[in-house]
Amino acid sequence: MDARNNLKGALLGLLAMAIYATHDAVVKSLGGHFSAFQIVFVAALLGFPLISFIMLNEKKAGHLRPVYPFWVILRSACTIITGVSAFYAFTTLPLAQVYPILFASPLLVTVLSIPILGETVRFRRWMAVIVGLIGVVIVVRPGQADLALGHAAAMLAAFCNAMASVIVRKIGAEERSIVLLLYPMMGNFLVMGIALPFVYVPMELSDLGLMGIIALFGLIASFITILAYRAGEAVIVAPMQYSQIVWAVIFGYAFFDESVDTITLVGAAVVIGSGMYIVFREGTAGTSENTPVLQTRQRVETAIAPRSSLLYRMLKRENFFPPMTERAARGRRPKG
Repeated sequence: MDARNNLKGALLGLLAMAIYATHDAVVKSLGGHFSAFQIVFVAALLGFPLISFIMLNEKKAGHLRPVYPFWVILRSACTIITGVSAFYAFTTLPLAQVYPILFASPLLVTVLSIPILGETVRFRRWMAVIVGLIGVVIVVRPGQADLALGHAAAMLAAFCNAMASVIVRKIGAEERSIVLLLYPMMGNFLVMGIALPFVYVPMELSDLGLMGIIALFGLIASFITILAYRAGEAVIVAPMQYSQIVWAVIFGYAFFDESVDTITLVGAAVVIGSGMYIVFREGTAGTSENTPVLQTRQRVETAIAPRSSLLYRMLKRENFFPPMTERAARGRRPKG
């Protein structure tokens, strides 16, 4: 793949992450008035029509019974927990503290791929994982800073997101995309709907508008992420997710009166550095038969902003995207 396409993919990836970061800033602004359960429920409700349209237009014959019920239900639970936990973390912690913890998710994908995918992780990647988790500890600073429920929520979101990602790698080839999209959404409405009466706060029209922005931005960013990975190689596009920390610093300072200390930046740099090492390591020919981090192609996944790779598979079947040339297809496949 030529440099021009990689540049296009990188720029699209940066744009997607900027939209995701704006999405998260809106979540944080609403978090001062509404519960994470209410935010997730209403935003998912507003985003449901478009996702439903995509799913209902799938022409491939088949049923909605999962091939692997256990894995589908487990992934759905992980996706729901990820959404609520991440939203809660954004509403209670400075943005620049949340992202480094969430960036641990690719590191955890590497670890979870061992028992679930049968991946062999060699010494260098193990060291990268350990260093990255040390970076998370630096950001959290147990014993030196007050640990809040938001820190635990962010760490739970990182773990559950990694689990959901690895499960998709395990069953995605045989399970229908519509099943993997629909079950988390159904579970989301059920769980959030049960919790809603206990946390509901009346909403004004402006609040509903912001909820709509969350739903819209999540879907737009997912589609742009698809375009980014179609344009550029995964090893080039994947590191663009770390640009969110820049937006976190900007938005935190501009809108929430948040400052970033040196220790947080150091911890973030450690996490980002280890994550990028794993990405480039997986992109090196002969390193591994599996490339779970490169193939995840998604930031923290929620039932509001569904997994980009699943949307891509469904849209591709409907000929939404023009066919790729063989040269381009070879260029975008992860090496190794």
